[in-house]
Amino acid sequence: MKKTTWITILILVLLCAVILIFPLMTIRDSEFGGADGAAEEAIAQIDPEYEPWAESLIELPGGETESLLFCLQTALGALVIGFGFGYLVARKKYRAEEAA
Repeated sequence: MKKTTWITILILVLLCAVILIFPLMTIRDSEFGGADGAAEEAIAQIDPEYEPWAESLIELPGGETESLLFCLQTALGALVIGFGFGYLVARKKYRAEEAA
């Protein structure tokens, strides 16, 4: 790869790291909750007597299991996206080699 490509990649990786680390370092004593908890609180404020009409089909044994499933979902998504990009790059490379 060209030197400019490596510099661009390095700059983008550093930018991603800054976007990730900056909020964690600047926001003190905060709790990063999910959308489900925020929605439940909003509904409780609007109508304190509201009763949900549906429940989860599967009760997870703990928060660790939920985190594990979320991580697995993230890994699977990253794998699919990585495979897709790899396929597109390889296809472009082999077409260029065939044309030459």
